[in-house]
Amino acid sequence: MTKPVDGRKRVVIEGVDPEIDAGRFPIKRIVGDSVRIEANVFGDGHDRVVCYLLFRRKDEAPLRVKMESLGNDRWQASFRVNRQGEYFYAIVGSVDHFGTWRSDLMKRLEAGQDVALELQTGGILVEQVAKRAKGEDAIQLSEWARILRTKSGDEDTKVVALDAKLAATMERYPDTDLETKYERELRVVVDRNKARFSSWYEMFPRSCSAIPGKHGTFQDAEARLEYVAGMGFDVLYLPPIHPIGQSFRKGKNNSVTAETGDVGSPWAIGSHLGGHTSIHPELGTLDDFKRLEARAKDFGLEMAMDIAFQCSPDHPWVKEHPSWFKHRADGSIQYAENPPKKYQDIYPLDFESEDWSELWDALKGVFVFWIEQGVRIFRVDNPHTKAFLFWEWAIAEIKRDHEDVLFLAEAFTRPRVMERLAKLGFSQSYTYFTWRNTKPEITEYLEQLMRTEIKEYFRPNFWPNTPDILPESLQIDGKAAFVSRLVLAGTLGTNYGIYGPAFELLENVPAKPGGEEYLNSEKYELKQWDIVAQRSLTAVIRLVNQARRENAALQMNHELFFHTTDNPYLICYSKRSAEGDNTVLVVVNLDPFHVQAGWVELDLNRLGLNPREPFQLHDQLADKRYLWQGSRNYVELSPFEIPAHVMRVMRRVRTEKDFDYYL
Repeated sequence: MTKPVDGRKRVVIEGVDPEIDAGRFPIKRIVGDSVRIEANVFGDGHDRVVCYLLFRRKDEAPLRVKMESLGNDRWQASFRVNRQGEYFYAIVGSVDHFGTWRSDLMKRLEAGQDVALELQTGGILVEQVAKRAKGEDAIQLSEWARILRTKSGDEDTKVVALDAKLAATMERYPDTDLETKYERELRVVVDRNKARFSSWYEMFPRSCSAIPGKHGTFQDAEARLEYVAGMGFDVLYLPPIHPIGQSFRKGKNNSVTAETGDVGSPWAIGSHLGGHTSIHPELGTLDDFKRLEARAKDFGLEMAMDIAFQCSPDHPWVKEHPSWFKHRADGSIQYAENPPKKYQDIYPLDFESEDWSELWDALKGVFVFWIEQGVRIFRVDNPHTKAFLFWEWAIAEIKRDHEDVLFLAEAFTRPRVMERLAKLGFSQSYTYFTWRNTKPEITEYLEQLMRTEIKEYFRPNFWPNTPDILPESLQIDGKAAFVSRLVLAGTLGTNYGIYGPAFELLENVPAKPGGEEYLNSEKYELKQWDIVAQRSLTAVIRLVNQARRENAALQMNHELFFHTTDNPYLICYSKRSAEGDNTVLVVVNLDPFHVQAGWVELDLNRLGLNPREPFQLHDQLADKRYLWQGSRNYVELSPFEIPAHVMRVMRRVRTEKDFDYYL
């Protein structure tokens, strides 16, 4: 081992938290968040150490915050991120010579020892710092140094030595030459609030026509905006809106043979009319799209666009850039397969192409084109089947110029792959929530997402259904299952979405027993939806979204806590706002066929409640109020009514006239 550059640096910094993969990837936060950093900082011997958190926004000078001791050589400090973009943080530490001297001086004084020499030593330390100081501080420190060195026998000098103002002034001018700096600067990516809190509604514009059998347009979709906004959603997500290929077009129910008039899958992108930057002519024009986008904003809806990097055999890229695709032994282009399934209507892109760099530029160009049309949210189809390095590069490039752009990763795949995509820059991620049904499954999965390191970079987005996935629970468990899954998705997580109108209209028939594809799937045909049907869940959806908007507790994930119940079919959990002034308690009946009752055992500490005081609960779904007291309380929920409570905790406040009311 070679000698260090400067062997006088005696402090060790380790165990920094959060730090993702030794600093390889950033943590994620939202504008306005306070970022708490912890680390182990210590030195040899008995000298005190002092450490600072250094933080900065990209291209700005760093600021310092002194770290506070948590005991056992563990330190912490926080900083606030007030703007979108990248922030950086690091930790420095050094031996605190003045702090050590001051502490030892106090011990000697308490023991009644002569401290004249120690005071002179302190004067030398102060004198050294005075040389680094500026302005009035330099003058004052020089004066203090003179007193300590020349009047060490005076009683008043001891008072000067222990003066808090002296200590504070010394602290402002650390000796950075002997500081140990943590071996790497760590990153924070700061997004706008919608990255953390959003309510998505997926809708096929081609199925929005009021005339049965007629292809819908953007103008028809415009007429649906009030309906979507009326349920309380704030993101309207459109599946691909591009020209659809004719070659090997799929028919109804994914038939390999299309009949005359079959519209094909929107994910089979590209025809002689254009590719990923073109619009299906039956939907309208680019101007029509931009008008829909503008009108959506009038209703409080932000448009999210599907990006699916795959091509139909008719896509212009197939002829213009054949090297971007894999070729089989006979020279033909390899279509997509998941043996034994074949998808002849889709050609996947080859990320091992010799022309990979040109391909990367073209794919990034697709995002840039739609960003220029005003789109700021992208749902990316199957990102796990594209190169990791591409996503890391493309997302960083895009966010460098457009910090407000958000990316949702639609990747129902292996956990490590999903986590890697989140680390690479995806703002939100689909999850396994769709298949977590029992209380242990839900609890274990949410604890993993919200309590482990994953929470630092992986923002979950919960979907009870998608056009690809009709889970078994929705097929067989009836209306109660739809409602309970809605409540769980909307209150367990801060981001959630539904594929509608299939969800609110209780579509539950699979294409085949044991499968998860919809019968007569909207992916392959136009649908006529009766959005005013009596059976619709629009009313309860509206209530869930209203509760989400009105309760800050439901807009955060860090305070999710599961409370004990004595019934395996009752799940109970709570959330509190960051300020602690808003708490929501949720109880859900997971049995769609029977009334379930039992006792919930509340952790009153977590709820911020006094065990000796009663508290009121306001159910946001049924608009009922309950008066509870203590930790143990009775609950009964029927699947034939609303199988859940979403209750705001109201604390009792006593006025000067002894009149009680609840907040």
